[in-house]
Amino acid sequence: MAFVEVAVNSGLPHRQTFSYALPEGMTLGVGDGVFVPFGRRMLQGIVMQVVEVPAFADPKPVDAKISDRPVVSPERIELARWLADYYLAPLFSTVALMLPPGFERRPLTYYESLVGADEIDVTPLPPRQRGVLEYLTGGGRHEAKEIERDLSNLKGVATALSQLAQRGLVQRSYRLARPSVQAKHMRYVHLVAAREVAAEAADALDEQRKSRLAKALRLLIDEGGPMTAAELRVRAGTGLPALRPLVEDGLVEIREEAVERDPLAGRRYEARPAPPLTPEQASAFEPIETALVDAGMRAYGHTSMEAPRPGIGGQTGTRANGQAQTFLLHGVTGSGKTEVYLRALEKTVALGKRGIVLVPEIALTPQTVRRFAERFPGQVAVLHSGLSLGELFDQWHGIREGRYTVVVGSRSAVFAPQPDLGLIVIDEEHEWTYKQQDPAPRYHARSAAERLAELTGAVLVLGSATPDVESYQRALMGRYRLLELHERVRPVVQATPSPSTPGQTGIRAYGQEDGGAGKRANGQTGNAPTVVSSTWLPPVDVVDMREELKGGNRTIFSRALQLAIFQALERGEQTILFLNRRGTAGFLQCRDCGFVPQCSACAIALSYHRSNGGGDRLMCHQCNRTRRPLERCPTCGGGRLRPMGLGVEAVEASVHETFPGARTLRWDRDVTQGRNAHELILSSFLEGNADVLIGTQMVAKGLDLPSVTLVGVISADIGLHVPDFRSAERTFQLLTQVAGRAGRTSAGDGGPQSGRVVIQTYTPENYAIVAAAQHDYASFFAMEVELRREEAYPPFVRLARLVYSHASPERAEREALRMVTELKSDATKRGLPGVEVLGPAPPHIPKWHGRFRQQVTVRSPEPVELLGELSLPEGWILDIDPASLA
Repeated sequence: MAFVEVAVNSGLPHRQTFSYALPEGMTLGVGDGVFVPFGRRMLQGIVMQVVEVPAFADPKPVDAKISDRPVVSPERIELARWLADYYLAPLFSTVALMLPPGFERRPLTYYESLVGADEIDVTPLPPRQRGVLEYLTGGGRHEAKEIERDLSNLKGVATALSQLAQRGLVQRSYRLARPSVQAKHMRYVHLVAAREVAAEAADALDEQRKSRLAKALRLLIDEGGPMTAAELRVRAGTGLPALRPLVEDGLVEIREEAVERDPLAGRRYEARPAPPLTPEQASAFEPIETALVDAGMRAYGHTSMEAPRPGIGGQTGTRANGQAQTFLLHGVTGSGKTEVYLRALEKTVALGKRGIVLVPEIALTPQTVRRFAERFPGQVAVLHSGLSLGELFDQWHGIREGRYTVVVGSRSAVFAPQPDLGLIVIDEEHEWTYKQQDPAPRYHARSAAERLAELTGAVLVLGSATPDVESYQRALMGRYRLLELHERVRPVVQATPSPSTPGQTGIRAYGQEDGGAGKRANGQTGNAPTVVSSTWLPPVDVVDMREELKGGNRTIFSRALQLAIFQALERGEQTILFLNRRGTAGFLQCRDCGFVPQCSACAIALSYHRSNGGGDRLMCHQCNRTRRPLERCPTCGGGRLRPMGLGVEAVEASVHETFPGARTLRWDRDVTQGRNAHELILSSFLEGNADVLIGTQMVAKGLDLPSVTLVGVISADIGLHVPDFRSAERTFQLLTQVAGRAGRTSAGDGGPQSGRVVIQTYTPENYAIVAAAQHDYASFFAMEVELRREEAYPPFVRLARLVYSHASPERAEREALRMVTELKSDATKRGLPGVEVLGPAPPHIPKWHGRFRQQVTVRSPEPVELLGELSLPEGWILDIDPASLA
């Protein structure tokens, strides 16, 4: 008899599988979905393994198989196991990452009365049980949540239901909720008769005064294809019942057909040929191409005759098990990394494989989709949280069916069921948004992609102008192969193919980098485009705001930035102003006593948001609670509550005040709540509908904005002094990335004069700001990695973060102290080397969503050795390799 080990969707934090017997006549394999009994409930599960000996004695039989084909592929089942082990996460939560949208179904509990109304009167019952039983005798089965909702005036309904079930007065049963999403079907009307026959029938119907049926037939003839029943009803006034005579006469057929909810419907992407690579791009692409060919040969049982070529420091990036390589493509902003990705995907497709491309933000998806859709028309799928559940459902199933060459999406798209996977690209690999925060599993997409590439033999390409310090260190140590692009690639519109600027290389091309070569901001096509490569990067002016204050400048714009904005506006060029703080101000403060309004649920100040139409509000940026601004201080009664700490809303207001007539757009979380909001803002700016784009970190991503010649950083200090070992790295990355938006295309003559950056700061001597101003990743890395080595932080150790939260601050502190004692004792008993248990201490935000928090940090070569068998009580969360300790 065969048995299966199943990951069960129990809602409990199990990291184990459960054993079930295989009923006679049922065939199951790894990745199959099943219904299994779990206690008294019937739950969903995924088969993780088929075994001859169960892990537990006397297993119950599997109830049913969910579908005819496996839900999850064997490689992704192994990936789920690895994620659960590496991140110490519940097993089904990692499996769920691979499942189709809507697969998980909530278990429901139903109750039905077993006694009649006349029996209640003679049955001794407490008042609460009597009230519940009287409700149930109304007839039928009722779901538990429905009962509690209808009897909301009665306390303890759940307890009463359990007591009645124990007494045998009600029957309890279980079933799963209906799927939250399914394939969409619509009824189509097809013309099946010949056009001439249908036309004659329409004339006959007119003679019979059946004008609506005649109109319906003529519409079908004119359309030349099927029409939906809904459209036909609107245009011809005929519903489905009225069409029955046409069906009976063999003129039309009504068919129910699946309809795809396509997130790219209505968008047109013109096919665009591949431009020639610059010599530097070609040098970067060559080893990737070799790795793709080698991986393809291994997939078909062949072995490459060519030995791996060494990269920087002699490293090859070849994995120990002989699988395909991981590459770190380090290229300055605007260096044409996307074109290298496209060439890699073209080679992948030529080898009969497919790809996945990850971007860190939904905001980047439209540009990335456009670039890939122009090269691979009709072959691009999209996966991100901005899609509807129906769109996600259809895209997921279309991907599994092999209808798409490439999947473009955010973090979770790494788990897309892309068959024949040959290439994974992670663009802007340094971004912290690739790390899942809540809920578990708290995985990093880069780590998941590495493991998936190992399991499938795919090639992994990580790209960034500012690589994660840990990634760059891995490249130097040989785990990744380092490829570098030092030159910017800029499309130039000019009449002659050769640039006039000495030291530059001109190549005739149709399009390069992320922008459409030969197109201006208004979308009009110019002269024949030329691609120019150059080591030039926009000059950066660092302004010491302390000196501005000494000079009497009290505005948010330094004199240098104010002049630069004025000049850009005069020339009709575009400007980006960056400030990584939402709202009008960071907080309100009483100027008499110093009181600052705080969130009642979180121990942080409420940010001030000003509305043009009134309705100003204070908002918590952690839990999103809002309240009206205070008119008087509740502490001293004073009326001088003033905004403190600049936000992007205030920057926008200052632009209008300082530069009347300047057209502005703002890009932050507060204005991107609607569907396609990111795309609409980006399109509007690219079309030249605004002179100044003001935004938070969204404008610092890998966007290509050809007409931007000026970037102003309002304050480089926000985030620099956060108590976290990565604060300097993130500041450097943000400043370098936002600076890279300037001067990405020339004014027309191929010259490098069309870009400038102004950084305002109160700490101009900080090494992160100095290095960013010089576009000098190497010097920043050298300084940062040495500090990490001295202080024992990643990449030289690994970290685990444990956070306990409770409504009582005393309870939170006691439990955290207990955990520290337990962990230290366990490490000592087991003789684990190099283990440090730090804390407990309140995190940067000590109270969150009404619960007080305490943090414990484990620093160790392998934290899982200490934490792997740890049983965490309720209230704890565990984050392996956290993105931040703040």
